[in-house]
Amino acid sequence: MNGRKARKGVRLGLSYLVLIILSIGAVYPALWVVLGSFRPGKSLYSKTLIPESFTLEHYRELFNSQSILFGQWYLNTLKIATLSMIIGVFLTLLTSYALSRFRFRLRKTALSTILILGMFPGFMSMIAIYLLLKEWHLLDTHLALVIVYAAGAPLGGTFIAKGFLDTIPRTLDEAAKIDGASNWMIFTRIILPLSRPMITYMALTQFVGPWVDYIFARLVLRTKENWTLAVGLYDMVASNQNTNFTAFAAGSVLIAVPITILFIFLQRLLVDGLTSGASKG
Repeated sequence: MNGRKARKGVRLGLSYLVLIILSIGAVYPALWVVLGSFRPGKSLYSKTLIPESFTLEHYRELFNSQSILFGQWYLNTLKIATLSMIIGVFLTLLTSYALSRFRFRLRKTALSTILILGMFPGFMSMIAIYLLLKEWHLLDTHLALVIVYAAGAPLGGTFIAKGFLDTIPRTLDEAAKIDGASNWMIFTRIILPLSRPMITYMALTQFVGPWVDYIFARLVLRTKENWTLAVGLYDMVASNQNTNFTAFAAGSVLIAVPITILFIFLQRLLVDGLTSGASKG
């Protein structure tokens, strides 16, 4: 009995040790960037984690510098992420509702196609998408990013949303149809109100993607006024002539603050939406 308790104590101690190491590895880089944004000078390197003196000059520089259009980039990113979120969530909900509630020919084929396409990395199609956008004269426009982000949303969220909708009793649909409700009325007045946790989860994940994306935004956007935050901030440290790392850290903090606040206040709905959607497929 004592030996069993000792082994259990050792396993528990090792578990806590691993968790502590992982926590330090996750928190320390973020803490270094946050404190670096208040450090005087332009270098992130410092002998100590906590700066000897604090300054808000880098935050002021982001909005006052003629070469850094941080405010414009922020608005561009907010517009693209918001529109992509709204359209993407709507398309995902329509797709998952149809696959969850209706039985039609090629339904399983559609599910398999979505599953297979979702396995491929998005950057594999970047050249084809670039040529299409060039042909349609959509390069260097925010509309191009919104179309691509929103159109790709069902590939990543359909199965989770469908799993959530499968947990909603079909008797509610049947009762509504007896009362004369159409499929659209059932979708908007019954399914959507009951799917708030799932909608919250999809909305936040769909918002975060465009908010932090760099690769595709850099491929499409050419003029500095149209850049997003990721593209603009990378340009700040991309060359030897412009390596303002402390201002870059300040911009990173301002990017992370809205997402962090949303995750904190919506974490309960996020967990409910993710776990309910994974319970049945």
